Amino acid sequence: MPRVHPELPSAGVDWAATRTHAHLGAPVLRGGRRPVLLYSPGGGDPRGLGTSAAEEMASHGWVVVCVDHPGDAVAVEFPVGREGRRRVRATVFRGDPRADAGLFRTVVETRVADVRFVLNELEEWAGGGRSTDAAGRPAPEGLARALDLRRVGVYGHSVGGTTAAQAMYEDRSGPRGRHSRRIEAAVDWEGFLDQAPDASGRPGELLPVARYGVDRPLLLVGTDGFQGRTEMERSWSAMLSHPGGRTCRQRIGGAAHWVFTDLAAMVPQLQDAGLMTAEGRKRLVGAAGPEVSVPAVRRSVRAGFARHLPPPS
Repeated sequence: MPRVHPELPSAGVDWAATRTHAHLGAPVLRGGRRPVLLYSPGGGDPRGLGTSAAEEMASHGWVVVCVDHPGDAVAVEFPVGREGRRRVRATVFRGDPRADAGLFRTVVETRVADVRFVLNELEEWAGGGRSTDAAGRPAPEGLARALDLRRVGVYGHSVGGTTAAQAMYEDRSGPRGRHSRRIEAAVDWEGFLDQAPDASGRPGELLPVARYGVDRPLLLVGTDGFQGRTEMERSWSAMLSHPGGRTCRQRIGGAAHWVFTDLAAMVPQLQDAGLMTAEGRKRLVGAAGPEVSVPAVRRSVRAGFARHLPPPS
């Protein structure tokens, strides 16, 4: 991760040793079908960096599906090898994707297609058309019966938040027209809703979701420490200006852009251990302690879905 986040220490940390509450082979709870949430991480980040929020939502009864975007996430390991394709695909990013207007456009389009693909695959599972994954491993018993794909939400961080909003706008019908309006709500954690500025520095055009609005709930959540908040304000204001009140906005104080990831809990510990500076911490997650910021992030995503996609009690 230091390659994507240079503020983090390049040595002295065993990232793979991070302990979580989640584990492989966890049983699927009984109690009928449950709403499904898809998570799209920030540019260059792996899906695992959103574990804390995913665990929170799963513990309250949602089925959470975390998406890795190949060529975007720092590294993605495919479940099986394929001729002409490496088993592990590294990120193509060498900096901020919004520094390149063409790259940013491709990133958003590709990510929305990824979300659509995952939804289609989940429909195959839920409909009985598939019982094993790409590596031939069976799904956890009861998973297909637990998926309520009539109630789907998407949330994401940074360009993942962009993806969540735009995917909800675009995803009008499933494969072969079997379903419509598959995505019923979305949460955008500090994601731009416009294209990147062009080479002259002029603002990019608004994405269709911001240009035309949405008829389903969209929650925009920002921080007061995000360096790009002034640039982002243009597209968020456009989104909020549409009539109907389907878009709401929240802000987390004392925080910065990556507070929406597990770095909110990790970075203060790294600072305490002398492995990173106070300034580096402030740039990444802000000055607020994890006892404040982590619950605030969890509340924001629950607020985005609890009313519109409630899990069974």
